[in-house]
Amino acid sequence: MSDVNIKITDREGVVHDIQAPTDMAMNIMEVVRAYELAPEGTIGICGGMAMCASCQCYVLSDHELPEMGIDEDMMLAEAFYVEDNSRLGCQIAITPELEGLEIELAPESES
Repeated sequence: MSDVNIKITDREGVVHDIQAPTDMAMNIMEVVRAYELAPEGTIGICGGMAMCASCQCYVLSDHELPEMGIDEDMMLAEAFYVEDNSRLGCQIAITPELEGLEIELAPESES
């Protein structure tokens, strides 16, 4: 099987059950963009380089995710609406271990 089921709550509170491919080297931010779960230009502004926090999300399920890197940690230290379960979607690769992951997109950052 090359797809995992992920539940994503968009910024309007709508829950989307999606299938994300594990064989295309995608990350959460790219999946959100591919499914158009956030208006164009509001997510992944930096292209997935952990430099803007526009793809910040809250991890709602109890999945063991890869450890946060220094760039992600530093970006979240400066971002708006950060919670204890905040992660940058661009830093979470789609892997088979994400089956059943539940996340919520953080509110859009203030300009």
